[in-house]
Amino acid sequence: MSASDDQADVQKVLAGDVAAFENLVRRWQGPLVNLAYRFCRDRGRAEEMAQEAFLRAYRALGSWRKDAAFSTWLFALATNLYRSELRRIPPKMFAIEDVAEPGDPRIADPLKLAEDRDRAVRQAVFTLPPKYREALTLFYFHEMDVAAAARSLGLPEGTVKARLSRGRELLRSKLPQLLAELNWKEA
Repeated sequence: MSASDDQADVQKVLAGDVAAFENLVRRWQGPLVNLAYRFCRDRGRAEEMAQEAFLRAYRALGSWRKDAAFSTWLFALATNLYRSELRRIPPKMFAIEDVAEPGDPRIADPLKLAEDRDRAVRQAVFTLPPKYREALTLFYFHEMDVAAAARSLGLPEGTVKARLSRGRELLRSKLPQLLAELNWKEA
């Protein structure tokens, strides 16, 4: 995947070669579905949201100004769509009391324990208010840096940093038992 491949395919589409859009879809479908899944936690809905993001991208392809990478523009468009979709139809929320607790670390194998921990943390993130959940999802689960997350959310970097900080603070207050059970201690 290179930015020049994206740019060449966009130029082909804009010149009338509609089939070239398929290359963009193949290249970015997995990442867009994964991003959507991290927002809604429902695979079917994530696939539908990604499909809608591609449709909107196709319709707005001429508005890509090329001052940023195509992927940055696509992810910003998709993130805004996903946020709007979740405001329209909110995902099923989990009460913090319903977050699965990991098994006994003396009995469970380390891989299972790590999977339980990851699942519990992801579910706990899902209980946060949307503005914190979105920032944490992009930064930690989608591995965007602060600048990329800010562009995707259409926010200043300082706002994203503040939301990340506040989101982590909320998680720390919600997860003390989980952290104790997993023997997580801040160094």
